[in-house]
This record gives sequence, C-alpha cells and structure tokens, in this order.
Amino acid sequence: MMKLIVGLGNPGFIYANTRHNIGFAVVKAVARGQKSSFKKEKGVAALSAAIKLGADKALLALPLTFMNLSGIAAAELLKKHAAAPEDLLVVCDDFDLEFGRMRIRAKGSSGGHRGLQSLISQLKSNNFCRLRIGIGRPDQEAGAADYVLSRFNPREKRALKTTIEKAVVCCRVWIRSGITSAMNSFNRNA
Repeated sequence: MMKLIVGLGNPGFIYANTRHNIGFAVVKAVARGQKSSFKKEKGVAALSAAIKLGADKALLALPLTFMNLSGIAAAELLKKHAAAPEDLLVVCDDFDLEFGRMRIRAKGSSGGHRGLQSLISQLKSNNFCRLRIGIGRPDQEAGAADYVLSRFNPREKRALKTTIEKAVVCCRVWIRSGITSAMNSFNRNA
C-alpha cells in the first residue's frame, strides 16, 4: 500500500515562503530529511519524491497546479499509484488556527480552504487525512487573499523552523503508525 503526502501551495518563485505555501515547505522538509529530491511526475501535474522509513514507503508530492486546483494533481496521483483517499495526507495552511498550532484529522470539510475544497470535489470524497498548520488570522484591514499570500513577519520566521520540524515529525508518525497515532501525539495541544 502506497501512502501519499501532498503539500498544498502555489508553484513559482513569487509564492515561495508565503503563508499559503507552508504545505510545500513541510513536504520539502520531509524529503530533505530523507535525502530525497523532487522530480516531475510523468503524466501528472506534480513534482514527486519517493521516501522510505524502515519498511514503510511513501510518495511526497507538490502539485504544479495552483492552490485552488490542487485536487486535479491529487486525483491524478491517486489514480496513477492505485491509492485510495484514505492513503492520502494533505498538508496545508489554516488561518483559523493560531500561528504554529497544528491539527491532524482523518477526514472533514474544507473549512473554507479552497485547496481542500478542490481535493474534495476532484476525489468525490472528504475521507482523506489533513494536517492543518496555523498561520494566524489577518487583522481587519488585511483581506484573506492578501494575507495568505503574504510572507511571515520576523517574529514568525524565527518560530517557523520549529513549527515545520514538528509537522515533519507528524508526517513521519502518520507514515509509520497511521492517523490515530498521529492524532494522539499531535492534537493534544490543538
């Protein structure tokens, strides 16, 4: 059984290091930790990297579609690798969680996140795992779209490394031990 971790974000240099791309940052960090690199997935709108943790294998992916079309790449990946939605972990930003907090769930709604909504629509299922990482809420003056495409402030940048490291450990636990173990370990303070 192939497990698949998809980081949500927008491709391209101008979106790198924005709040909306924290899913990309986490999945790239998982790959770096396993000394694996991304390459274009043939016939799929995504970059992918295969990793192995002991006997457990997983495929990491970064959609080349924009955030709001992430479901297209995820559906293509699941089909190509004969995986079910239950074998999928999606890593994404969440501005309803305070900065640095994480919440992992086995399934659920999009919560207004357009990337997750695209996955639910394309997969015709909400029965996939998701790791949401808090990016904080915009103040009244900043619109949601501008906020998620903004870069982290200096204080947040200093804390971001720890947040990403914690999310990487969560992804590794999910690969090795499954969703229940990951929820028990990482949702205690959520």
